[in-house]
Amino acid sequence: MKFGIGQPVRRKEDDRLLRGKGRFVDDLSLPGQVFAHVARSPVAHGRLSALDLSAARAAPGVLLVWSWADVAGRLAPIANQFPLKQADGSDVPPVVMPHLADGVTRYVGQPVAFVVARTRAQARDAAELIEMAFDDLPVVVDPEAALAPDAPQLHDCAPGNLAYRWTIGDEAAVEAAFARAARTLRTRVTNQRIIVNAMEPRATLARWDAEAERWEVWAATQGVHALRAKLSAQLMVPPEKIRVRTPDVGGGFGMKLQAHPEDALVALAARELGRPVKWTADRSESFLADVQGRDLTTEAEGAFDENGRILAMRCRSISNLGAYLSSVGVGVHTVFSAPLTGGMYDLPCFHHEVRGVLTNTTPTDAYRGAGRPEAIHVTEAVIEAGARAFGMDPAEFRRINLIKAEQVPYRSHGGFEFDSLDPEAALKLALEASDHAGFPARREAARARGRLLGRGVIYYFERTGGAPIERATLELDPEGVVRAAVGTQSNGQGHETAWAQIIHEKLGVPLDAIQLLEGDSDLLPAGGGTGGSRSLIMAGRVFLKAADEVIEKALAAASELLEAAPADIEFRPDEGGLFRIKGTDRTVTLFDAARELGGILGAGAVDDSIATFPNGCHAAEVEIDPETGAVAVTRYVAADDFGTVINPLIVEGQVHGGVAQGLGQALGERAAYDPETGQPLAGSFMDYWMPRAADLPPFEVLMSPTMARTNPLGAKGCGEAGSVGAVPAAALAVQDALRAAGAEPIEPPYTPCRVWEALQAARP
Repeated sequence: MKFGIGQPVRRKEDDRLLRGKGRFVDDLSLPGQVFAHVARSPVAHGRLSALDLSAARAAPGVLLVWSWADVAGRLAPIANQFPLKQADGSDVPPVVMPHLADGVTRYVGQPVAFVVARTRAQARDAAELIEMAFDDLPVVVDPEAALAPDAPQLHDCAPGNLAYRWTIGDEAAVEAAFARAARTLRTRVTNQRIIVNAMEPRATLARWDAEAERWEVWAATQGVHALRAKLSAQLMVPPEKIRVRTPDVGGGFGMKLQAHPEDALVALAARELGRPVKWTADRSESFLADVQGRDLTTEAEGAFDENGRILAMRCRSISNLGAYLSSVGVGVHTVFSAPLTGGMYDLPCFHHEVRGVLTNTTPTDAYRGAGRPEAIHVTEAVIEAGARAFGMDPAEFRRINLIKAEQVPYRSHGGFEFDSLDPEAALKLALEASDHAGFPARREAARARGRLLGRGVIYYFERTGGAPIERATLELDPEGVVRAAVGTQSNGQGHETAWAQIIHEKLGVPLDAIQLLEGDSDLLPAGGGTGGSRSLIMAGRVFLKAADEVIEKALAAASELLEAAPADIEFRPDEGGLFRIKGTDRTVTLFDAARELGGILGAGAVDDSIATFPNGCHAAEVEIDPETGAVAVTRYVAADDFGTVINPLIVEGQVHGGVAQGLGQALGERAAYDPETGQPLAGSFMDYWMPRAADLPPFEVLMSPTMARTNPLGAKGCGEAGSVGAVPAAALAVQDALRAAGAEPIEPPYTPCRVWEALQAARP
């Protein structure tokens, strides 16, 4: 079908967005709305000795100024939402974050006071009049230092700043494997902290309906039902008292799924004032207060037999959680990712210990990949070290260790059931496309030009799934429109087009007749939102169920219209959605049936999470200028297994975006803090490097699909895969170039300064 599954349909939403007709939260205005601003802590750890709000309350246009004393008891604090059990079976300590500092601030940017005024400028000006004084407390920003016996303590309920100790794997089997191994090795892998920097900052607009005693909240989210649940808990009201709506969203990357203090403060102020209240973060606030990503340090070991086959892996990781436990932050480097240890390699056993640590930094949580890029980076660093130790070509070393297609179904020691894969096929495709065999000649040519060339060939996999609940409805209007409602939320992924293609494939109705309704918690009783690369699998399943119900209801009407038994009628989506009496030319359309019934409504629901395992080979080449340390990515090939591809254009775009974010992490992004004061050293784009178009080469994205057997579409999630593969591919390419010049390994990001210093240290 021209616009069906597998077709490279241009995105329906692009015309609207490219013409500036998108509608984001900050574009919305309600009659009588007023504006909020947050006064934030300027210190990383301090006891609030004085807080004078009087001048701010008397400032022009000010309607409300709150400190913690004004909201205590009216807002439940933000708490961990992930039910993690520690290695000893105990719960994670109850570290909670107040919406406004309760006498102690624990990171720079923590909200201290909340101001609402008639204009945004008045609110900001009034916040400048707030007088704060602090008694400085000792600061610790490094998680390893935070575990030291004499480290400053952040929370009484978490002694030693340890939020959790969690393990997975068979420790005894690993010990035995290391004891009999022909060769063992150790490497340290750093996945530094990242600032999310979504193009659209967080924003919230809330209105209180006094008659209905209900809030209506517009927010830039990745799922309206998730935010409704969070607001319900914080405002201490039933969920039905809140309607959450989300218009267009300019990027989320996991950060916009998590609880932040401003949302509930805005809602509470709207009820207090009886007027709509809007808050939009500026970029500086995003740097300080949005939950951040990554920040994992790992000591990893590998054991190999005499032929280079891996026998076991052992990892000890420290995760920097920041000053408070964010929504699912404790799950990111444990349940979400540690089971991926060993990647797509035929690993007999592993053991991984993760410790979550509290520090005087912004809280961390899920960021594109939610721990999977970190886990694969660790795994690939071990495999790369193994290839060097055995003197083997890195690609060939990977080939002999990869799971083979004939081993499927394969159960990993992380608990995953691989139902479909062919890693050797993807590896071969990537090597051929990247001209792996020609690399030595390219390296010599680069050396002749005074440059250093390095390559990284990696094999990744990730687990997609996310929230287990999804709902959808399809409403056929007799006038020729299909209204599709679903609980996922587009943050730029092209849902409006991809979902229409699935519905078009199933029902045969014109693509332009399909209208997507999302971003409204009143549309459906539940929904899982967008996160964990779950949207396609979950939305696809519920739309197919809803379409089946539509066809079943329409068949009864078609039977009446055609005066034929249902068994004698066939439905032909490939003919535009026709019901035909078999073997004849007598037909009625789906919309004829809808007119007969006065409209048709079909619903789909699933209450389980289906895992899929996208995987593939990524190959990167980088060129280093030894005089400046500048790193240029010169070639990037991705050969991915996403199963059934709904829209190749959209999938390729998703890979491009993920790879760009992974390269950003490897080559320059870093949220750094002063170790003495806890002050952020990257508070704006003047200090924080982000990749630009000129920093990225053309990406070659190839498909090496095997069909998933766990869902009716045969698809595997693709949204985060690019970041999972790009981080280790680029990191290993840089390390390869440095190694060829005799330089010692360095920690990422691979900035010109760090690379240059490493090269200088290697010179005789």
